Amino acid sequence: MSRVLVIVPAHDEAESLPRTLAEVRHAAPEVDLLVVDDGSHDGTADVARALGVPVLRHPVNLGVGGALQTGFRYAVREGYDVGVQLDADGQHDPRFLAAILAPVAEGRCDVSIGSRYVTRSGYRAPLARRAGMVIFSGLVRLALGQRIADTTSGFRAYTRPVMEVCQGEFPADFPDAPLLIALARRGFRLLEVPVEMRERTAGQSFYTLGKSLYYPYKNLVASLMAWIQRSH
Repeated sequence: MSRVLVIVPAHDEAESLPRTLAEVRHAAPEVDLLVVDDGSHDGTADVARALGVPVLRHPVNLGVGGALQTGFRYAVREGYDVGVQLDADGQHDPRFLAAILAPVAEGRCDVSIGSRYVTRSGYRAPLARRAGMVIFSGLVRLALGQRIADTTSGFRAYTRPVMEVCQGEFPADFPDAPLLIALARRGFRLLEVPVEMRERTAGQSFYTLGKSLYYPYKNLVASLMAWIQRSH
């Protein structure tokens, strides 16, 4: 049996966290949980500890990638075979953990990506973000020759070898399309799995106006650089 760690990056998610952690425990009682408190100003760390979940805390906000990298280092150090990235805000439905884990456990891929767009679902991202997804998906296809419909999904499972690689160089803020390109170029296999996602019910989105403007620009530049490097 593989040891699985669900890594929950959290920034000011004290309100959302109890439901998210309870749902994970109900859906997959055999997995372990870790909350990475990424410089929160509320009681995020205290809430997780009160619920019996280990917490690693950043004194300042490093971004989703930085929090995830901290989780990977913990997972490798503690001997876990698989790490699952799951958002604290409740948008990722833990009922799909088994679907995310299955292809990794069966050896069919190294990174399993929970996708909103492999099959039809009721989820509708904001228009600007949907446009970004189309652009990033096209860049990934050009860079890898493989279609990934939901490059921005933060609901993913990673094998231990992937987590070992990600302990080093890793995008600190938005580990989306550029990370997928970098991992595939190292020979890791990517696979999308259909999942359903939900709207946030509490807390505030990580994507503020400034980050929403910076996010597509940063991903576009990083993806283009990865594509150019592959071409040469």
